[in-house]
Formats: sequence, C-alpha cells, structure tokens
Amino acid sequence: MTPTVGGGDLRRILASDHHDPFGVLGIHPHRDDGRPAVVVRAFQPTAREVFVLRRDTGSRRRMKRVHQDGFFELVFLRRQEPFPYELELRHDDGTARITPDPYAFQPLMGDLDLQLLGEGNHFRSHEKLGAHVRTVGEVRGTHFAVWAPNARRVSVVGNFNGWDGRVHPMRSLGATGIWELFLPGVGHGELYKFEVRSRAGDSQLKSDPHAYFSEKRPDTASIVWDLEAYEWEDADWMASRAAQDPLTRPVSIYEVHLGSWARVPEEENRWLSYPELAERLGDYLEELGYTHVELLPITEHPHDGSWGYQCMGYFAPTSRFGSPDEFKALVDSLHKRGIGVILDWVPAHFPKDAHGLARFDGTALYEYADPQKGEHKDWGTLIFNYARNEVRNFLLSSALFWLDHYHLDGLRVDAVASMLYLDYSREEGEWAPNEQGGRENLEAISFLKRLNELCHGEHPGVMMFAEESTTFPKVSHPTSDGGLGFTFKWNMGWMHDTLSYIGRAPIHRRYHHDEITFGLMYAFTEHFVLPISHDEVVHMKGSLLTKMPGDYWQRFANLRLYLAFMWTMPGKKLLFMGCELGQWNEWNDHQSVDWNLLDYPAHRQLRHFVAELNKLYAGEPALYEKDAAWDGFAWLRVEDSDNSTLAWVRRAADPDDHVVVACNFTPMPRDGYQLGVPRAGSYRVLANSDGPAFHGSGAGSTGTLEAVDEPLDDQPASLTLTLPPLGALILKPV
Repeated sequence: MTPTVGGGDLRRILASDHHDPFGVLGIHPHRDDGRPAVVVRAFQPTAREVFVLRRDTGSRRRMKRVHQDGFFELVFLRRQEPFPYELELRHDDGTARITPDPYAFQPLMGDLDLQLLGEGNHFRSHEKLGAHVRTVGEVRGTHFAVWAPNARRVSVVGNFNGWDGRVHPMRSLGATGIWELFLPGVGHGELYKFEVRSRAGDSQLKSDPHAYFSEKRPDTASIVWDLEAYEWEDADWMASRAAQDPLTRPVSIYEVHLGSWARVPEEENRWLSYPELAERLGDYLEELGYTHVELLPITEHPHDGSWGYQCMGYFAPTSRFGSPDEFKALVDSLHKRGIGVILDWVPAHFPKDAHGLARFDGTALYEYADPQKGEHKDWGTLIFNYARNEVRNFLLSSALFWLDHYHLDGLRVDAVASMLYLDYSREEGEWAPNEQGGRENLEAISFLKRLNELCHGEHPGVMMFAEESTTFPKVSHPTSDGGLGFTFKWNMGWMHDTLSYIGRAPIHRRYHHDEITFGLMYAFTEHFVLPISHDEVVHMKGSLLTKMPGDYWQRFANLRLYLAFMWTMPGKKLLFMGCELGQWNEWNDHQSVDWNLLDYPAHRQLRHFVAELNKLYAGEPALYEKDAAWDGFAWLRVEDSDNSTLAWVRRAADPDDHVVVACNFTPMPRDGYQLGVPRAGSYRVLANSDGPAFHGSGAGSTGTLEAVDEPLDDQPASLTLTLPPLGALILKPV
C-alpha cells in the first residue's frame, strides 16, 4: 500500500529525524482521489498491530502497516473534521494496551510563558519545563518540555516506550528552542530521559534539567513526581520568620553532610534516611541548642566524593536518603522544633557528566562557549553562561523553587568569588577583560543582584549567604546601595587569621597578636558569619582539634577558648559537624562522625560546652542584636600582646544590657587581673571555659564579682579577675 505521506517525511519519521512529527503523525485532513477524508498515522516500531478506537462512535478499525519498520495508517472517508480516538497497540509478546494518541493533542505551552522564558523573566520555569502530571480534557498524563534550541530532534524515552527514541519525538516550538510532548497514561513515579540529537547527528540520553526527582546513583534517569501531595504543618514558623530581621536575631548554624553525619554500621554502613534524620538530627540539634542547620548540597549529584558540590539536579533533592516528600517532612519536622534549614546551593559551576547539562543539545548551551570563561580547570567543571537569558532564568527559578516548595530558610551560595572574577584561578593570557577593561564578571554580578532581590522580595525573612573570600565591596549591602544584596557574607579572612593564631604555640602568640584582633578592623563593613566549615577539616588540613597546639589537655583547652572567642565576637556562627565533640580524624565522606568519642569525658564535655555556648548566646541579646553595628562592640583590652590577653564588651539594643568577655591565650592563670568595665556593681560569671564541667582545671573566677568606681581602660569602673589558663570568662552585670 502506498503511504499517504510523502517519501521524504516518511524517511525522516522512520529515522526519528523529523523536525515536525506532529505534521505527520496523529490525525489530519486528507484528500482521497479528490474526496475529503481524514487520515490517522502512527509510528509504533514495537507494535505488531495497531487499531483506531473512535470515542464518538465506539468503532474499532485496524490500521494498515504501510512500512515494515512500524508505520501505520488508516483513512476515514467522508470525514472532514478530526474526531476523538485512542490507539490499541498489540505486541508480539501478546500484550496490549489502549492509549490516547500523543500526536492528537494541541500545543500546551502558552505564548506568554514562551515569551517570558525567552526573555529570562519567567522565574518559575520549573512549572512549565520538566515533567508535570496533568489532565488535558479528560485525559490524564504527563506534559514534558525541555529547552534545547540547537537540537535536531528531542524525544522522551522511558519504560513506557522501551527507551526507544523513535517512538515519542517531541514538538518543536520554533525559535523559543523549547520542545514539548504530552504523553497520556504516563504518571507519577515513571522513569524518563530526553534523547537529544544534535545537528551533527549524534544522540545523547540526557537527564531532565528540571526534574523534581532522580534515580539513586549510579542510575541517572529522571522520575516524574507530583510535588503537590505533601501537606505542610509549619504555618506558624513561616509567619514568624517573615516578621523577623535575621540581622538582629541569634543565628547559630550546624553544618551537616547528611551522608556522613551518622551511618548504620550494622547495616553495611548505610546512610540514614530523611525520616530517620528528622528524628535523630532533630533531637541532636535541639540538645545542642543550634538555631539553624545548613545542609551541604542535597541537590542531586552523581559522585559522593564531591559532597554535592558538583550538582546535576537543580530542582531535585538527592534520592540517596529518600523521596522529595520525605525531604519536605524533614524540613517540616525541624521547623516544628524551631530550627531553620539552610541549603548549600551551587550556581557557579556544574560537572561534565554526559547525562547532565554539559553540551546539552550538542552545543555549549548552559555553559560559556568561550574557553576563557567556560571552565574551572581546578575543579574540572563548567561555568554557567550568565549572559544568556534562559540560563539566568534556570538558576533564578532553582533558587525560588527551594524556597517555594521546600520552605527553606536560606541559601548559602557556594564559590561566589569564582563567579565575580574573570581571572579567578587563571594565569595571564587565560582570560579576557570585560567590556570596561576590568576583571569582574559583570554578567555574574548582575545575576547575583537579581537573585538576592528576588529571594528577599518573594520570601521576607529568608537569609542569603555568600561564600566569598575576597575584598569585593558591599557583598551584604542592598542592591539599592550598590551592593550584591546578600544577607550575610562568610568572613573567610577572620577564619584564616584566627585559626593561624590559635594554631601557634602560646609562647609565640605574643608576636602574632594582630592575627587575633585584625578582624575587628573590618567587622562592621559587612554582615558577617564566622565560619568554621567543612573546608577547614578536609584535604589533609586536619580536624579542628588537631589544629590546636599542646598536649592532650591543652588541645581541648585551646579549642574551648577558641569557641568561646568565636561565640562572643560580632557575627553569626557556623560550626561543621564533628567539631563540637573534638573529632581527631579529618572529615571523610565515607564514614560517619566518630560518635564513639563521646565515651571519653574530654570529648563528651566539649560537646556540653558547645551546647552551653549556644544556650548562652541565644539568651543574651548583647551577643547578637548589634552584630552589624560599631556601637554593639568595644575593646576593653586589645594591646596586651605581652600577656596574650584580650577583653571586650558586647552591647544589646537596650543600652543597659551588656556582656564582658576576657580571654587568656596562655597556659598561665592570671590572678589579680584588673579590667575596666562599663559600670560599677556586681558582675556574674556566666561561663568559664576552664570549668570542671567542661573538662577544665577549675581555675578562674566564678560566681559574682564586684566592680568598683575606679576608672580603667577608658571605662568608668573596674574589677579584678582571675583569668583561667587557656581560658575565657563571660560576665554580665547583675
């Protein structure tokens, strides 16, 4: 039988290489010897027989196989208008199924959505692109859409079509570069990918950039997922968050890599699931008094050793620990405990894995094509093309997605420094100046500003953190003031300087006094977080405890002193998991925190000290309300390098509320140490890092001390202390 379709169209359909499969397949008007008719065409290479079931008349007619590779046709004479129908597919193995014809449906993407996506102004692109279960007319199925402007052909493949890219080629929506297809009968939980054929003719299987869920590595298929089923129970938390200013609130963050926080050794060292973490991690955070937890990227990623920082799934929580709904339940549970959740988010770069974003349609699509801008050679990753509307749109939508759908309380934006500078980790000749002749990546800077404007505007109370290690100005200033718009900047300089100081033998610290004090020279130029993060306890850097000098007792004393110093300095707090109990081993992503150390008093009491610091911090407004203001801090003793001592005062918004801190960075107790204080009267010792309850020696002042009207240190009063060895005292007027 001669096909009703031209030979060129037929060959391209059979080769799965047609630019417009909807122009051939499905139901179309036809002329049969000059008479009006309708023809139904189907390409079903795996079917033995295909029948057309008319829903208007109930008739069932067998289609004619007009090509041996599986091209079927059926002409209906004396018809001029299309009619509703389904296809019955019968296979050689005896199986059969009935399905509406995907090629009988009209385009589902609206003109406004297409315009906004092209402009880069559709900030929830994930609602239109990706895979979405929906009902069209009376037909339930999944609408697939993907951006691949330079592709020659894109097909949806999955278990539902034997992963055969010939069966379900998508419709091209022209200059938008978007391809779409509605597949009846495909629903929640189905595995799928996009088979993308480049203009050069080669094909790749790609995971969906907008997938809500993915298979657990090493498998890489995307999974159709309905995100609307979960019912949140954190309305009170969300309302309270929106009414608060994080700059004036206590923020104490526990940084966690879920895959190595705790494992189950007796079950092949498996990870904890999201439900298990909701209970166990929630209990732990409550016990230690943290206000927030920051999760190392749980966005889907292929390689455990990247700790999530080489991300593939910008809309998918990793399946390593459970489903999207179970991750929502984890966040919900923590909110009900009064604990905020921050996500590490990575818009700076992405890996080259073949199933991911790299050369997605056979060209440099998500990445810069220019090798001087497009690759991080140090990391072996590709850099997002921030100049492209659709790429900015993709990343902005990802950020809002996590805040919208997972109720997250903030994003810590990774590797901001690498985004800001064209010459980041590049030698001369490996980069080109911007249009103004400078080294700044103006496109990335514009993106970051828009990111922060959107997130703050759409979600009042959320926190945006910049991991930024340079002197780039106004990182945490509003964009209206010429800033990047972040809420906080990680104070990497403070971290490097103070760790250098505390790592020195006490006898040498007098010669490096500026390392411990220099951070206050710029402490109020930005809104800072003081971070002791995962980066400081990996790659042969040693654990936090092993950075401390001295014998066994001195290491713990130094660490308690350092943590007391950190918790009482201006700036929010972040501590990586394991540091709170004095882990000896540096972090290993393949094993859990060394919880067995809690069998030993020094480690158990160090953790107790961190819990007491968090409790003290959250209970004293002087330690957090004026983190970003000069009048919230004053040195009492800053130049005593010979004795390696420091003292300062922290003030709350209430001018009568203040806390005094004194630190001794030598192993010699200092009796009769006189210190100026803001007023005379009784001062109570709130904490002594050398206390017996913390595995200390019990030296140093305790109880209540009396300040007298004798000016000292430019203060109207003074008191006499005993400073403990390698210890800190925290005092408050009664």
